[in-house]
Amino acid sequence: MKRLKIALLQLTPCGSLDNNLEKGIQSCRQAKKMEADIALFPEMWSCGYDIYARPAHEWMEDAVSADSSFVDSFRYLAEELDMAIGITLLEKYKDGARNTLILFDRHGGKKLTYAKVHTCDFSVERNLTPGEAFYVTDLDTVQGTVKVGAMICYDREFPESARILMLQGAELILVPNACPMEINRLSQLRARAYENMLAVATCNYPENVPDCNGGSTFFDGVAYLPDEAGSRDMCILEADGREGIYIAELDLEQLRDYRKSEVHGNAYRHPQKYGILTDAKVDEPFIREDYRR
Repeated sequence: MKRLKIALLQLTPCGSLDNNLEKGIQSCRQAKKMEADIALFPEMWSCGYDIYARPAHEWMEDAVSADSSFVDSFRYLAEELDMAIGITLLEKYKDGARNTLILFDRHGGKKLTYAKVHTCDFSVERNLTPGEAFYVTDLDTVQGTVKVGAMICYDREFPESARILMLQGAELILVPNACPMEINRLSQLRARAYENMLAVATCNYPENVPDCNGGSTFFDGVAYLPDEAGSRDMCILEADGREGIYIAELDLEQLRDYRKSEVHGNAYRHPQKYGILTDAKVDEPFIREDYRR
């Protein structure tokens, strides 16, 4: 297998659904020219994550359905470009809305619909409906099939998110994002890749978007190589703050060989000792009601 190329679309939103659609289409076309196999948008691209400066009843009106013309446009585009596309949206869902990623394969097939499980309930995202589970799919790309899962932004702060995806066989996790990517959040992404022996691709908004700073990243999950002394830097790409399309390359054969021989992931777990992790309620050591990200 050749190297799998993932385009991180670190874009500035345009203030309307139609304009975001047009810019998103043009950006995917550019990613294809850059030989991308997968294109990933930042969190909630349909509305540019514009949910903080307005009351909830107002931004809820911006929600679009999973079978809307906005979403279908990327379905058709994926087939036209022969490229997988991970489009993000404020999804109209039942009587409310969800923070959602929909992944289309290069044939235009809908392979994954993931709604953010760990919504930021300490803030305005408390108005959203959380997702129910984490999913993994076999994604057909020009370079071959890869097992793909998804997290969204705050999901990364819970080790269980990536661990569940790893246990379902994920080799690559797509992470749409909308927050400042500082050293501690970057370290979380690095840790998720290291401890689960999988690749993590994160796409953020650029620094000209409020409360964001670019810094889209790709960690390939391979910490050691047989012919190298010591550990290696798994960070294959870290974008600066500017708007742009950033291409990360994943050597999937190298990752698969590494997973066969290394000691992390599912190799030496003791799940029979992790009972507290499945308790519905445990005493919280602290609660910060005034916490703002």
